[in-house]
Amino acid sequence: MKKLLFAFGILTSTFCFCQENESKIKVSLFDGIAVAGYVDHGGFINFTGPNVNFKHRNTKMMIGMLPSLRIKEDHSSGTKNSPVMPTLGVGFALIYRKVALQIPLYYNTKTSSENGAWKMGIGLGYSFK
Repeated sequence: MKKLLFAFGILTSTFCFCQENESKIKVSLFDGIAVAGYVDHGGFINFTGPNVNFKHRNTKMMIGMLPSLRIKEDHSSGTKNSPVMPTLGVGFALIYRKVALQIPLYYNTKTSSENGAWKMGIGLGYSFK
């Protein structure tokens, strides 16, 4: 029962956030944009998540969260990470008609050989809306 109430709460909040108001700024959970790109010697695939966007004619600018799958081969010796890892990034996107250009930022955690750092990438995608 708790899981059902939790799912209902998420769906209800989705509909509340997706309502467009009189201003040009809109908060939405999914804009229907798929992006693939390059970051930190590997790739990523994401679908834009919660964001704030501004639309003017055929152009949309957005900043938001990017739930992603990062694809990167682990070159360390011994035990290795999976080549495909789920991660959450943040980034900017510029959408013109159906083409999306994205600049994502992902955080790499501290390891025994590297300090933690933010890595910037670039991606190209398609808007389904």
